[in-house]
Amino acid sequence: MIHEVDEVLKGLLTGGALTGTGIEVAFDAPTRDWAARRNAPTIDAYLYDIREDVARRERGAVAVRDDRGVVLRRRQPPRWYRLSYLVTAWTKRPEDEHRLLSVVLATLLPREVLPPEELTGPLAELGLTIPLTVAGLHTEARSLADIWSALGGELKPSLDVVITAPFPVSPEYSAGPPVTEGAGVRVRGMDGTLDGSPERHHRTGQLRGRRGLPAHGPGEAVPE
Repeated sequence: MIHEVDEVLKGLLTGGALTGTGIEVAFDAPTRDWAARRNAPTIDAYLYDIREDVARRERGAVAVRDDRGVVLRRRQPPRWYRLSYLVTAWTKRPEDEHRLLSVVLATLLPREVLPPEELTGPLAELGLTIPLTVAGLHTEARSLADIWSALGGELKPSLDVVITAPFPVSPEYSAGPPVTEGAGVRVRGMDGTLDGSPERHHRTGQLRGRRGLPAHGPGEAVPE
């Protein structure tokens, strides 16, 4: 599922104002060695953190229905995970990098919610919208300065992009066929006669004989 989120983000970054510009979108760790090999304008979206959004966790079972609304199977609700990307621009001049970051910000800001039709593969099949935040308050345990230090590079202007995506939970359980007929119960009297022969008192469940006298002993329930 992570690679599908990568594809969604790449499609957003290469669209809009960047359409036809030939700017490359990469997902590499922006280390010094990687930066030294760059010879073309690049937007890098480095996935630096993955963690569950526990506030979205649900319990119970979710029904999977067909076009007629018939339940086909049941599954557990998906778990939601926050995928945090460090988005940076790489060119020969800092001014051009700032322009690229401005274009990225303008492209992603209107996309706070991504509908299923803009997703791909199993991510789209879930039929859920996924939220996207850009340059929001950094709430992860590690600061951006710590991340750059771990990468062995110098601090660089960046945008923090977070996509919260659902991950399916296995297994799924097949549902039985829908009930189309009701089941009834007939009562057999002490003399072995079924419906209609002995008169029955439906409110109390007491059986009465042919002369209206109560029949002794319990009746026997017989499925239809």
